[in-house]
Amino acid sequence: MRIFLITILITFIFSPALAIADNDLIAVKSSFGVMETANRFEEILKSKGLNMFIRINHSEGAASIGENLRPTQLIIFGNPKVGTPLMQCSQSIAIDLPQKVLIFEKKNGEVWLSYNAPAYLATRHKIKDCEAVLNKINIALGNLSKVATSSY
Repeated sequence: MRIFLITILITFIFSPALAIADNDLIAVKSSFGVMETANRFEEILKSKGLNMFIRINHSEGAASIGENLRPTQLIIFGNPKVGTPLMQCSQSIAIDLPQKVLIFEKKNGEVWLSYNAPAYLATRHKIKDCEAVLNKINIALGNLSKVATSSY
């Protein structure tokens, strides 16, 4: 677990766009609008051979009942090669799998991509002796997010 926490710390030192909020979410500011960020994330998933299970447009849902909601989309995705070892470490983590990213626009117009911090999931599910898998997930989510939100 110590190596995992050190990896997270290094990630934040060298990736100033990343921040852990009080609720254990990692948030990455996007250079694009919600739709483009979500499209980019979806394309990256496809190019990496990851499964995208569903993309939920919460704004459209709100509009269907006559309500307004700033652009908000949720993408649910995963890979059994990564999720299965986590569930073998602690089967209760299945409640948090597959992975999810939330892409939303704040009142000030900023667009953010957020996801559960792997360290939070490890603590929540009392995962021990799975640092390598958690580290792999942390790096993968960081890379996916960075590519989807950055305009290089």
